[in-house]
Amino acid sequence: MGSCKSVAVRAARKAGLLLKSKLGQARRIEYKGAVNLVTEMDLLSEKIIVGEIRQHYPNHSLLAEERVTKQEDSPYRWIIDPLDGTTNYAHGYPVFCVSIALEEKGELILGVVYDPMRDELFLAEKGKGVRLNGWKIHVSSTSKLAQSLLATGFPYDLRESPANNFDHFRNFALRVHAVRRAGAAALDLCYVAAGRFDGFWEMKLGPWDLAAGSLLVREAGGKITDFLGKDLHLDGKHVLASNGKIHREMVEILQMGRF
Repeated sequence: MGSCKSVAVRAARKAGLLLKSKLGQARRIEYKGAVNLVTEMDLLSEKIIVGEIRQHYPNHSLLAEERVTKQEDSPYRWIIDPLDGTTNYAHGYPVFCVSIALEEKGELILGVVYDPMRDELFLAEKGKGVRLNGWKIHVSSTSKLAQSLLATGFPYDLRESPANNFDHFRNFALRVHAVRRAGAAALDLCYVAAGRFDGFWEMKLGPWDLAAGSLLVREAGGKITDFLGKDLHLDGKHVLASNGKIHREMVEILQMGRF
């Protein structure tokens, strides 16, 4: 595990610092949908991360958000989001991160998320808790939903689908202290793990959005499920994360909306 951790941390830092150095410069942008885009920096960041992993573990499987999927006969699979918060990045808004996770036989054992703008590196190892820049962190102790600070995001098909999260946003906003929408799901999950947010929900996410962050939340003492409160699968798309104390109430409120 030690060498895997070192590779993941080095890859995340290397890719993140490159992203930081190019923020605000004119970049080539491609659209994968009406509001879903990819920049050349997504692809370059992914190339850096995949290169680091393949150099040390050429036989491991890879799942990355953009253009790399490599399935090998290996118990190990790396799940990579080279630039979480692409829309933010494309507009020069400095809220984005790099997310790298590692599975062994389908079980998450390592999660690394790096925010280069704040130089914050979140690291989780299965059974060993979570550290932020070396300091152990844990979820918040907020026990009342009315006093909680939540986070969410909106799906890329919000213009076409009636299941677009606006009803959930309204239902929560009327019952909690406040709701934030920053545009980087992996960072939102990190902030739940660090106690900065008390809870987070989002619809229609990919496994690269969830993998590292879900391990971070669990290892920090929180709870992460689907909208029904059942076990979260990385291909399940709908995620609910919390400090555990407000989880049941969040599930109840999500039942009031469409998903």
